Amino acid sequence: MSIEALRGKLPDYAKDLKLNLSGVFNTPNLTPQQAWGTAVASALASRQPDVIRAVVADAAQHLEPAALNGAKAAAAIMGMNNIYYRFVHLSANKDYATMPARLRMNIIGNPGVDKIDFELWSLAVSAINGCGMCIESHEHEVVKKGVSKEAVQDVIRIASVIHAVAAVVDGEAALA
Repeated sequence: MSIEALRGKLPDYAKDLKLNLSGVFNTPNLTPQQAWGTAVASALASRQPDVIRAVVADAAQHLEPAALNGAKAAAAIMGMNNIYYRFVHLSANKDYATMPARLRMNIIGNPGVDKIDFELWSLAVSAINGCGMCIESHEHEVVKKGVSKEAVQDVIRIASVIHAVAAVVDGEAALA
């Protein structure tokens, strides 16, 4: 399946998503690797099999194997970190913030791709998973390293469109 085929599965009420899915990757603010890696990480975070297959199939035309693996790794590690750090952030007991996480996160130090790209992909997944602490951390890192706020916004736009498409595909499947 391709993204074009996925667009064809979207009902009329999701016309805006169809349009956004066509245009969201065309941005001068992100490299193709950043945009397509964001899409892969976002699709995995959204957990919808058809969306994952379509996005990964199209992304494979734009990403080297190391970048595809890095985007998958960002989704994997953030799947863990977003739960842990969202708990730390939301818990009324602030003692948890002073305790070591004691979770392995080696991939963050050596993701096998440009660290800025990995941080952007981690930011996208953190936005989907709703972890404010991780959003703040990853956004701070990329902006500190010279990424524009427009590029950050584009990453979040890609994540939001991919996630919304996944929700519609799941919703339509449930109603069928």
